[in-house]
Amino acid sequence: MVARLSDRNPVVSPDALIDEMVPPSTFDEVRFDSYIPDPNEPSQSEAVAKARDFVARASKVRSGKRGFFSRKGPSTGIGLYLDGGFGVGKTHLLASIYHSMPEPKSFATFVEVTHVVGALGFMKAVERLSEHTVLCIDEFELDDPGDTMLVSRLLTELTANGVSVAATSNTLPGQLGEGRFAAQDFLREIRKLSSVFETIRVDGPDYRHRDLPPAPDPRTDEELTEVAESTPGATLDDFDALCDHLSTLHPSKYKDLIEDVSLVCISGVHPARDQSVALRLVVLADRLYDANIPVTVSGNKLDEIFTDEMLSGGYRKKYLRATSRLLALSRFAESAV
Repeated sequence: MVARLSDRNPVVSPDALIDEMVPPSTFDEVRFDSYIPDPNEPSQSEAVAKARDFVARASKVRSGKRGFFSRKGPSTGIGLYLDGGFGVGKTHLLASIYHSMPEPKSFATFVEVTHVVGALGFMKAVERLSEHTVLCIDEFELDDPGDTMLVSRLLTELTANGVSVAATSNTLPGQLGEGRFAAQDFLREIRKLSSVFETIRVDGPDYRHRDLPPAPDPRTDEELTEVAESTPGATLDDFDALCDHLSTLHPSKYKDLIEDVSLVCISGVHPARDQSVALRLVVLADRLYDANIPVTVSGNKLDEIFTDEMLSGGYRKKYLRATSRLLALSRFAESAV
């Protein structure tokens, strides 16, 4: 019988969340040298140079740190903010920064950072992260003012204690100012850090969709079951049952939910019934993409999960990012199965 994600109930220690703040396995081997800038997008070459410079300067900040309880206090951390659309290599550069910095160091998405603070408590999170050389935050989000200000306060404390911060945005070129509004909002929300952060724009088309065919057609239920049964490590879930199960788990557990899974099969896919379900699916899509786990479905196509109403609302950039990642994973499934 094929395993179901709906039957899994992972238990994650709050303290373990800090240790798990590392880049997704997909980015284990990436480095600055493996980033190939688009010759038609000079901003990408500039971003590589700025990221290398950030590493050099941030390493000096930490080497000159006097200590948490020093009378003179620690050197102030520096900041780099990579702003741009989807699939232009910002996460590649962010992971390269992480790999180039000395230990201890941390890497997480914006959502994961909020989960860590929620699980540990604000002061404990500051204490644990203040000894790190760098905190890399992927996909800094501005959808929730409360979360944004929480993380802004965290970054204020960390940079004051000598921790440098590198972050990426998840803006869209078609939005106000061709996406640059997010960088402005970010700096306004963390106005105490505005003099610390250097903002770099990274332009270019989404590499996940360069010269690629449209999303694969869904399988029939019979085909999906056959694929699941013939693939070691695969899971098979009903879409509604999986959505219900996700609602019972803290999003910080989604990473462990899919551990050691080789293929995720989901039957009966249809548009999400409400915003809460949709946002949980966004987090699941991010964790699946981080782990490079292929996805194949029956029912609706994966680019039909988020309704037009959702795509026109405040979470538009999250839904489009999730769609981009799910389509990439569905194409991966076509070639892997």
